[in-house]
Amino acid sequence: MTSRHSTTIRRIGRAQRGFTLVELMITVAIALFLLGGLVTILQNVRGAYNSQQALAQLSDQQRFAMTVLTDVIQAGGYFPDPVVWQPTTALPLAAGYAAGQAFTGTHPAGAPDSIGVRYRTGNGDGVILCDGSSNIAPPPGSQLYTNVFTVVPPAGNVPGQLTCSLNGAAAVVLVNGVQNLLVYYGVKRDFTTNDYNVDTYLRADQMSANDWSNLSSVRLILTFTNPLFGQPGQPPGQQPATITFERVVEVMARAGPHT
Repeated sequence: MTSRHSTTIRRIGRAQRGFTLVELMITVAIALFLLGGLVTILQNVRGAYNSQQALAQLSDQQRFAMTVLTDVIQAGGYFPDPVVWQPTTALPLAAGYAAGQAFTGTHPAGAPDSIGVRYRTGNGDGVILCDGSSNIAPPPGSQLYTNVFTVVPPAGNVPGQLTCSLNGAAAVVLVNGVQNLLVYYGVKRDFTTNDYNVDTYLRADQMSANDWSNLSSVRLILTFTNPLFGQPGQPPGQQPATITFERVVEVMARAGPHT
C-alpha cells in the first residue's frame, strides 16, 4: 500500500468520524441556553397578557358598577306625572323614609355604606331599576320602586360583591371584586341664596331630615381589589392591595336630567 493511499484513507476516516462528547455537551448547553431564553420570553409575554386582561376586567367592572349606580341615583325622586302626583304622594311615608323623601342610607362603623333610592316610574318611561330591568306594568303602570345598594365584604376565597335589593327582594350581585362603598351626600345648608348649589358633603349618620330633602348630589367611592396585587412578576411593594374609583352624581330632581 502506498503512502499516498494511506494518507487518503486517513483523511476519509477523519471526515467520517462523529462529534466528540465535548462537542455534543457544548451543543446541548447552547441549545438549553437558547431554550431557556425563549421560555423566559414566553412567560413574560403571558404575564403581561394576563395583567392586561385583569386590568381590562377591572375597568369593565368599575364602569358597569358606576353606570348602574349613576342611572339609579340620578332618577331619585322621579315621578311620571306632576299633575297626578306630588312628591309626598308619589313617595309616601315608609320605613326609613319620610313622605317625599327619595334617599336614605347607612354608615355603619367598620363596614361599607349603603344607599337607598326611591322613585315612581310609568310604563315605558325608560327609567332603569338597579337589577337592569324597567317598569313593565300595563298602562298607566305607575309603580313605586326602592333600590338599595350595599357591599358584601370579601370573606376567605369569596370576593367582595356590590349588590342591589329591589323593593325588599333578595339582593342581586351586580359586580364582584368590590371591597367597600363610601357614600357622601351633597346638600345645601346655607339658604342665604335661593339655589340648589351644594355647600356641604355629609355621611348618612350626619344627615338631618331637612338635609334629605335638600340633597342635590351624591359622591360615591368604590374600592376594588387590585387584581395585580401579590401576583408573580409584579414588583414587590409597588402594587397597592386595592384601587379606588370616585364619581359625583347629580340628582335629576334637583339638577335636571343628565346621562
